[in-house]
Amino acid sequence: MKIIQIVFGIICFATAIFWVIHNLKSIKSDSTLWITIIFLSCFGVYQVLAGLGKTERYIETGPEKIVLKQNSFLPKIELNAHDIDAVEIFPLSILFRFKNKKKIIFRFGLSNTDIINPIKDEVVDFAEVNSIPFEEKKEEI
Repeated sequence: MKIIQIVFGIICFATAIFWVIHNLKSIKSDSTLWITIIFLSCFGVYQVLAGLGKTERYIETGPEKIVLKQNSFLPKIELNAHDIDAVEIFPLSILFRFKNKKKIIFRFGLSNTDIINPIKDEVVDFAEVNSIPFEEKKEEI
C-alpha cells in the first residue's frame, strides 16, 4: 500500500508539472486550471509523504510522558506527567487537562476502531502509575 501511495503521488505531481508546462505554452490562462495544478501538486506531495510514513498520527506512552502526534502536518507534542492535572476519557477522544489550565484533546477517528480500547488502557495505566486522576465519561448530545 505504501508503494502504491508513493507511485500515485508521483503521478499526481508529474501531471501537475505537465499541466504547468502545457499551460505556459497556451495563450489563455484559466484560474480553474491553476487551482487544479495547485491541488494536484499538494495532493501528490501528501501522498508521497504518506507513503514514506511522515503523515501518520500516533500516541506513545512512556513512564513519565506521553507523546502525541494528532495532526499529520503539525509536530509531535510531549506531555510530561508532572504537568498533567487530570485525564478525561471519552468514547472517541481523550482530554488532557494541565495544571496551567490548558487542555489538549486527542481524537481517535473512526478508521481504526480496534486500537481505541488498547490506547485507552495504556493512558489509564499511565495515569495510575503517575498518580494522575482520570475519569471515563460518556459523551452526551
